[in-house]
Amino acid sequence: MPDDTPINHPDLWARHLVWPGPDSHKYHRGHCLVLGAEAYTGATRLAAEASSRIGSGLVTVFSDTCPDLYRMTLPPDIMVRSGKIQQVRRPNVVLAGPGGCTASQIAELDRLNDPVSLVLDAEAILLGRHRVRQHPVILLTPHEAEFARVFPDLTGSRMARARQAAEATGCMVLLKGAETCIAAPDGRSVCSRHASPWLAKAGTGDVLAGMVAGLLAQGMKAFAAACAAVWIHGEAGQRVGPGLVPQNMFEHLGPILRTLQDRDSRPH
Repeated sequence: MPDDTPINHPDLWARHLVWPGPDSHKYHRGHCLVLGAEAYTGATRLAAEASSRIGSGLVTVFSDTCPDLYRMTLPPDIMVRSGKIQQVRRPNVVLAGPGGCTASQIAELDRLNDPVSLVLDAEAILLGRHRVRQHPVILLTPHEAEFARVFPDLTGSRMARARQAAEATGCMVLLKGAETCIAAPDGRSVCSRHASPWLAKAGTGDVLAGMVAGLLAQGMKAFAAACAAVWIHGEAGQRVGPGLVPQNMFEHLGPILRTLQDRDSRPH
């Protein structure tokens, strides 16, 4: 990794966080649509709640296979829809992949009335990474094994490969790991080391994908949203520490955001 690669820190992105004003309503804060997995529904639920907790004004899980299961198990602020995806009102971000994804689900996105930003995780990365023309922002969130499956021919350091993938696809790439590499198609890149070994747990990546989608929904630019989500995710992991399970992270997001808001309000 080049020595000049910036290290992720709130100094890089805190001023880009979007805070609600006194006249804000739920659609001002964005609408995140999460494609519901059929089998690993817990991953979808973690991602959807993370999007809501980080600030999405509205979160909807779309499922044609098991909507009643989602209605019974999701927090009451998260809506569940089935049927025609174009009837979901005014989503500006779609999250696909946590818990699994099918080609038909990705193809269904073409039925949406307006272009949306996409956050693609797990299987959805392979299925949706070529859809840049249809959607203005696509952010990929692979771990190392997923990255190797999608980009088997790339060589070099993790950061070099993340940059190559971003340039080749036109997508933002967030390569997860102990050092998470964030790369944009325009050449910008950041290395994030603010993490915790206790995050090595199933489901924490789904929380991160939901956080990225939630920040995008609120209008944060993609590169800043990726950097912010990774840092806040790492901070939550550090605060939970031993015994971490993904849902423990949610109780820390409010206090972390409060600290960042107080920091942003201080004179610069």
